[in-house]
Amino acid sequence: MFSAGAESLLHQAREIQEEELKKFCSRISKLLQTEDLGPDTVDSLQRLFLIISATKYHRRLEKTCIDLLQATLSLPACPEQLQVLCTAILREMSPCDSLSLAWDHTQNSRQLSLVASVLLAQGDRNEEVRAVGQGVLRALESRQPEGPSFRHLLPVMAKVVVLSPGTLQEDQTTLLSKRLVDWLRYASLQQGFPHSGSFFSTPRARQPGPITEVDGAVATDFFTVLSTGHRFTEDQWLNVQGFSMLRAWLLHSGPEGPGALDTDDGSEQEGSMLSVISATSSAGRLLPPRERLREVAFEYCQRLIEQSNRRESPTQAQAPRLHPPAMQGALRKGDSDLQKACLVEAVLVLDVLCRQDPSFLYRSLSCLKALHGRLQGDPASVRVLLPLARFFLSHALSSVQTTALCLQFLAWNSPPLTSEFVELLPALADAGTALEMLHALLDLPCLTAALDLQLRSLPAPSERPLWDTSLRVPSCLEAFRDPKFQGLFQYLLRPKASGTIERLAPLHQLLQPMASCARVAQCAEAVPTLLQVFFSAVTQVADGALTNQLALLLLGRSDSLYPAPGYAACVHRVLSSQFLALCKLKPSLVVELARDLLEFLGSVNGLRSRASLVTSVVWAIGEYLSVTYDRRCTVEQINKFFEALEALLFEVTQCRPSATLPSCPPQVVTVLMTTLTKLASRSQDLIPRTSLLLSKMRNLAQSPASSSTHSEEGVEAIRTRATELLTLLKMPSVAQFVFTPSVEMCSPRYHHDANTALPLALRTVSRLVEREAGLLPG
Repeated sequence: MFSAGAESLLHQAREIQEEELKKFCSRISKLLQTEDLGPDTVDSLQRLFLIISATKYHRRLEKTCIDLLQATLSLPACPEQLQVLCTAILREMSPCDSLSLAWDHTQNSRQLSLVASVLLAQGDRNEEVRAVGQGVLRALESRQPEGPSFRHLLPVMAKVVVLSPGTLQEDQTTLLSKRLVDWLRYASLQQGFPHSGSFFSTPRARQPGPITEVDGAVATDFFTVLSTGHRFTEDQWLNVQGFSMLRAWLLHSGPEGPGALDTDDGSEQEGSMLSVISATSSAGRLLPPRERLREVAFEYCQRLIEQSNRRESPTQAQAPRLHPPAMQGALRKGDSDLQKACLVEAVLVLDVLCRQDPSFLYRSLSCLKALHGRLQGDPASVRVLLPLARFFLSHALSSVQTTALCLQFLAWNSPPLTSEFVELLPALADAGTALEMLHALLDLPCLTAALDLQLRSLPAPSERPLWDTSLRVPSCLEAFRDPKFQGLFQYLLRPKASGTIERLAPLHQLLQPMASCARVAQCAEAVPTLLQVFFSAVTQVADGALTNQLALLLLGRSDSLYPAPGYAACVHRVLSSQFLALCKLKPSLVVELARDLLEFLGSVNGLRSRASLVTSVVWAIGEYLSVTYDRRCTVEQINKFFEALEALLFEVTQCRPSATLPSCPPQVVTVLMTTLTKLASRSQDLIPRTSLLLSKMRNLAQSPASSSTHSEEGVEAIRTRATELLTLLKMPSVAQFVFTPSVEMCSPRYHHDANTALPLALRTVSRLVEREAGLLPG
């Protein structure tokens, strides 16, 4: 973290004992009492600051030394470097009872800001915060053209507003609001004068040029923090300082004072309807200072968003400047970081404005939606996407766009944000976004891989994190840059999550080398939890049509998952339980989706990888394919499902004379046999066919070769189930009673009351099954 030399200096500073420090302070005291405060004094103060700041515990200095440090800081003619060092030492010693800095006698604005920083570090022991605030305001009220510069005092004022919001009176708040309007809106558009040159410098050579935009064009609109130039004037610096404290000041001077932001829904709707009228009428009337400041703040933020979309010209990129280019044209990391910070602050300021005055909401939406469209899919812009998501959610814009925005942010930051997103997810999951959100959740690891790859493809190495050098994915990078694959990557980074499932296969193939990345693996681990939360929320609002669509989506996406290690198995477990929950919510789903379910059963590939989902689908067919749950159920439908399930059972068990038990889980086999028996009990022409099939399965389970392939427990489960089902089919009326009970028999009283028909019937059936099982040959 530190160089060897720095570590050595820190170690020496920490090892200095109190006696040594006392002697060193005495030497500094002597230096501070001399008239010539030269390099030795600077060097000694630097060493003292290192000593007292290098340790976690509080160092003690002699009172004489502290007094001399305060006196040196207050000297009008003291060099600035010495003043800064004295300030740093006194702040490090705060809170301290020995401090007695006099604020009233300080005239220089830079000196005022240094003294104020020490007093604010005291923690408002003697109402220092109020005193500092009043002192800054007196300076602002002076209006002296040649007086002290205000730009050193504005950061102090911003700190005072945060620490003690009730410090300012009404007239003082109005005064500062007026000053901020002037600084933000009416700063000069000419660059500052250069420093005095040589004797031969010509006046023409020193003439300032105009302020420019980031693309090199001469600025025709007002000055902002993203305007560029070689030197800035005093009012331009005040513009920059004013924007840095704008949000804190708006919060302080809001309609009902600090912290009063939220408005009720009625006022926000009314403000939205009147926003167009407000936008056009405000320019033609004289606004009160606070309203005028909010109007100027809105214009300033809009201009920042517009400036960030300008591209930097090659000439501008080479020229020295005081402020960076816009985001799209930034060539240096520091430039890009500052632009993102300005955009973040602009969005936060707009959020405050819309909360204080709902009429700004309608006017803000167009530019913020355009900003989101420009930044989405760019992992380097995550810092800006977060306040955008907060804005949309805060103002009840839980739309598809917001959902995609939040999920993209989650894909890149899943480990730290999973718990927060779990709380946010129920608010996002509604009938309008459910399908797209489910697609997006299932695609989350794939999206993470695409964002990771996109960041790796950026040309500027300074923008990349320190990746593991053992991971090499040249084929992915080549594909990402290949124009013929750009459509696929743009499909994954789309704002709307739903789409053609067939397009996922080539994407998964291209991004498969990224599956072992740590970020992708962490995201994949979070998806099952998010799916559970999603279904818990969406089933509360889903109607019949949406329930059917969700069930179809589960089936369709079960074989279209990103091949991250262990991801498909975990997701299939969740999908299987949720498919059963959807069927329980709407039992008629099986009849209504009969054709789709038959297609699913007929195209099951890789049964072992999807065993849990196939088991749930087969069980749901046996449970709900009945006239008990849907009068539209026909014998023809039952026969079609029987044939499909029979074919599937023969496929997984490979029922041939030389065959042994299947390699698929035994649970799949037992559920298939049970469902076939249920269907046969509802269409009794199928009973002989089912009995023959069950006999073959029992014989297969008793084959000696099966024990070498499968566990003893699995073989026994299949044999026992086949025997039980065969016994029930020998009594068709009992089988129908057990497998397809009436709605009345499913009611709780038939299970609680021992004298009712169901417990009696179950006891009778149990005795019959046991007796028949005992008569069967082993």
